[in-house]
Amino acid sequence: MLNVSEPEFRRIAARALDRIPDEIMRHVSNVAVTVEDWPDPELLDAMGLPEDEPLLGVYTGTALPERSVTWPSFYPDTIILFRKPLLEMCRSRHELEEEIEITVVHEIAHYFGIGEERLRELGYE
Repeated sequence: MLNVSEPEFRRIAARALDRIPDEIMRHVSNVAVTVEDWPDPELLDAMGLPEDEPLLGVYTGTALPERSVTWPSFYPDTIILFRKPLLEMCRSRHELEEEIEITVVHEIAHYFGIGEERLRELGYE
C-alpha cells in the first residue's frame, strides 16, 4: 500500500481536481468533494457490493436529469473519495493523482445522470 498521510492525500486530490477540464467543471455546481478512509459496510450493502470489493468513490445526491425546478437543494451533492482503497491500488503518487482524477470524473458522470452501464460502454469502469 502506498504510504501517504491524510494531508498529503488531500493535496494530491486537489491537484487531481485541478486537472479536470473546465469544459466539464463549469457544468458542475453545488458539489462537495470529501475524503473518508473506507466506505461504510452499510453503503456497500446498499450498493449490492461485497465488502472486499474496492470502492474508490461514490456520488451522493440527485442527478441533474432527476431534478425539477421546484426541487430545492438545501445541501450540496457530494463526491466521496475513499482514501485507503485508492492507496491500496496505487504504487506512486503520480498514479494516485491519476486515479483520483479518473474516480472524480466517473462520479461527476453520475451527477450528470450517466449510469454504470453507459460508463462501461464508454470504457469507464
